[in-house]
Amino acid sequence: MKKTPLISIIIPTLNEEKYIAQCLDSILDTAYAKDKMEVFVVDAVSQDKTRKIVQEYHEKHSFVHLLENLDTDTPVGMNLGINVSKGKYIFILSAHAEYKHDYFVKLVESIAELNADCVGGVLVTDVKNKNKKSSAIKEVLMHRFGVGNASFRTGSDKVKLVDTVAFGCYKRDTFEKYGLFNEKLIRNQDIELNKRIINGGGKIYLIPEVTCTYYARDNFMDLAKNNYANGFWNILTAYYTKTLNSLSLRHFIPLLFLLSLIIPLIFSLIIPQVLWITFFSLVSYLSLVIIISSRLKNNSNSIGYLIISFLTLHFSYGLGSLMGIFSVINKYIKGEK
Repeated sequence: MKKTPLISIIIPTLNEEKYIAQCLDSILDTAYAKDKMEVFVVDAVSQDKTRKIVQEYHEKHSFVHLLENLDTDTPVGMNLGINVSKGKYIFILSAHAEYKHDYFVKLVESIAELNADCVGGVLVTDVKNKNKKSSAIKEVLMHRFGVGNASFRTGSDKVKLVDTVAFGCYKRDTFEKYGLFNEKLIRNQDIELNKRIINGGGKIYLIPEVTCTYYARDNFMDLAKNNYANGFWNILTAYYTKTLNSLSLRHFIPLLFLLSLIIPLIFSLIIPQVLWITFFSLVSYLSLVIIISSRLKNNSNSIGYLIISFLTLHFSYGLGSLMGIFSVINKYIKGEK
């Protein structure tokens, strides 16, 4: 890189006292020149020590700033950070992650060399509290059967065009050309923007040698809550954007599986024979879960926790999508836009 450009790093937060310090430490530890970096932690009125921690970093590092997002919704905070930033390249990051030493250097080099609208690396999933349960959750969140074919999770052996990345580096003019994050979307705002870029003729690349470590939920209740919300907002994303182009087929697989159980079950009240469809779908799924779990089993997890992790992930995600459908129907009835 001949001349080091100014980069803006935007981190939306809400009650992240367990993660924000480690996240900021990893950013400060990177190879990128600190005089060419500005960091904006955009906080949605946290009730824990997040704001106090960030303020302490600001006192030691003047380029770390705390912004207040009174609206509290994540995309509003992201857009607030973008609007006050001045960098040539803008990173949208998560407080739940740590970033490798070369993360910013390599992504800035790559976006310039590829003339891309956005680039990102591979997300390596980990957990803070390591035990057999959390290790099983980690394995499931890294497996294709668990999370689908998203390249930023499963990795790649070469640089390639993709439909989305996590914690990406964007050109500033990408936002000027394709717009900011959709503030109606509490979830999926990054996926929707990236699909908008692709559908508009832009290019997003995965840079596989660049990695960051993402700390996932480490218990079944939090896993279920998070994926229920993900599934729910898949449906509302389609509703608010008036198109399915902002999502991929993988986002709807858990819903389709759940419907393969429920619909035949309902129709079996009229035609008892169709109950076999529910039985076949459930047995096929459970067989796959058991086979894959047995292959993933190692000394750090257990087959029981792996099975529960898959079930929790898929059923909560599918149920969230189903509830999202009912929510959309309710909005149509009420005439909401």
